[in-house]
Amino acid sequence: MIRVRNVCLHYQTVQGTVKAVENVSFDIFDGEILGIAGESGCGKSTLMKGIYGNVEAPLALTQGSIEMEIEQAGERQVIPSTQFHRYWWEHISYIPQASMSVLNPVVRIQDQFFDSYLRADVRALGKQQLQGRIAEYLRELELPVEVLHSYPHQLSGGMRQRVIVALATFVHPRFVLADEPTTALDVVVQRGILTMLVNLQRQLQNTFILVSHDMGVHYQITDRMVIMYAGQVVEIAPTAILFERPRHPYTQLLINSLPRLGDDTQRFGIGGRPPSLLAPPAGCRFAARCHLADDQCRQVQPPLVEVEPGHFAACLKHEWVTEIPLVGGGESA
Repeated sequence: MIRVRNVCLHYQTVQGTVKAVENVSFDIFDGEILGIAGESGCGKSTLMKGIYGNVEAPLALTQGSIEMEIEQAGERQVIPSTQFHRYWWEHISYIPQASMSVLNPVVRIQDQFFDSYLRADVRALGKQQLQGRIAEYLRELELPVEVLHSYPHQLSGGMRQRVIVALATFVHPRFVLADEPTTALDVVVQRGILTMLVNLQRQLQNTFILVSHDMGVHYQITDRMVIMYAGQVVEIAPTAILFERPRHPYTQLLINSLPRLGDDTQRFGIGGRPPSLLAPPAGCRFAARCHLADDQCRQVQPPLVEVEPGHFAACLKHEWVTEIPLVGGGESA
């Protein structure tokens, strides 16, 4: 389990403090695929940096805690995020987006595997045996062994992304964080990557945390979802329940914007834009774009409350969020 409690992650800039993540709390359970969704700039990737323990200037954890519970030497241990770097790759791993900028362009893929796994128990296998293990693992991920002798620029975008997944999961970490793993890939390659991620999770029985702005991707593969808006969590629920009966207007609008097979009616985006995180509003941060908002919403910041078992929403009007009509204030998609 990973516990996120009252976390605030801020960037210090010349213009002031950017409150990228504010008062975020939730749990990540063993053996689930958890999706984190929201518009660009809502704090998803910043939160992932915090969960991975990769917090460096200008980013700072100004409040709260992130802890990872692991089993070591037969005992359960609680590790604070300030020590996560000691467990990178072994217990917690990361699949970034932009695979070409992650892989070293002048080093063959095989050598990048060798450089990544310097743990004593892995290196003790010897180079030849390790190479065999890597080759076998690549075959399981439907990658030709010849990839090991290639440079990144010789591979397609989909193959590079599969190599990144292989690098991140080779030693079977308990937690795998995937930040937009299918960005800039065509839909056929996206499906292949997502299928591979699901199969890996089922095979390894570990936990995947998937960040994506694509609600369709979350609907296909996640067990539970966290919806973020303007640096805050606005809804948490099992994926099926969230799509069936969302309890936050923002979630409903995200779902309504999805195209549906056989439905040729015009889709609409969400009118307006998120508030500045340099000086966020006092009340609900979605109020300026919400048709349900009133003066109370603009003055009072709604707490994240449990509206039904396992379903949390941060909306003063959550009881009225049933079906938001696609009229007024929307932008044609």
